[in-house]
Amino acid sequence: MYAKRAGQLVPALADVHRLVGVLIDELAPPDARVLVLGAGGGLETKALAVAHSGWSFAAVDPSAAMLDLAVTTLGPDMARVSMHNGYIDDAPPGPFSAATSLLTLHFLPEEERLRTVGEVRRRLVPGAPFVVMHLSIVQRDDSERRTWIDRHVAFLVASGLDPTDVQKARAAIESGVPVLSPDQDRAILRQAGFTGVTEFFSAFNFRGWVGYAPS
Repeated sequence: MYAKRAGQLVPALADVHRLVGVLIDELAPPDARVLVLGAGGGLETKALAVAHSGWSFAAVDPSAAMLDLAVTTLGPDMARVSMHNGYIDDAPPGPFSAATSLLTLHFLPEEERLRTVGEVRRRLVPGAPFVVMHLSIVQRDDSERRTWIDRHVAFLVASGLDPTDVQKARAAIESGVPVLSPDQDRAILRQAGFTGVTEFFSAFNFRGWVGYAPS
C-alpha cells in the first residue's frame, strides 16, 4: 500500500531510484557506505540494496513509525542497514561514499536546508556524490506558481488519489511546505560546498540534482 501511494504521489519514482543508483555507482566503490537522509518507508534504500549487494546504508528519518515500515520493506536486506531516528545531526559522522535525500529537503526552511546540506557534505569523502530530489516549483511570479500547483494537483487526481487527500496536498504546498525554486535549490547545493551540481530529473514540480563533495 505504501509503495503504491508513493508512486501515485511522485512521477516515475521507481525510475528515480534506478537513476540514483547509476549516479552513485559512477564513483562509489563496490563496498560503498551510503547515507540515506529521510529514509521514509525504505523504498529508496531497498531499491539501492537490491541493485548493489556490496553497499551498506545508514538510514535516517525523524519518524519512528516510518523506520519501522522500512524494516519490513527491507526484509533480509536490513542486515546491511543501520537505522537512526532523527535528523542530520543524529546521523553517523561517516565518512560515507555517497548520500541521498529524496522527497525530504522541501520540508526544511531555506536556512535549515542549507545547514542540513552542509552537514551532509561534512560526512562525505572527497568527490562523493550527493543525490537529491524533491518538490521545486518554478515561481517567477505568483501566477506561474499557482499554475504549477494546479498542475501538481491535477496529476494527483489523475493518479487516483482520494480528493480529500489531494486538497490537503494543495493546502500544504500553498502555505505549509517551504518549497523553493529550482534556482534556489541549485544555489543551496553550491553554497554548501558541492561542486558540479547538475539536474538529472524533472517531472512537473519534482526535480533532482547531483552534486559532489569537494576533492
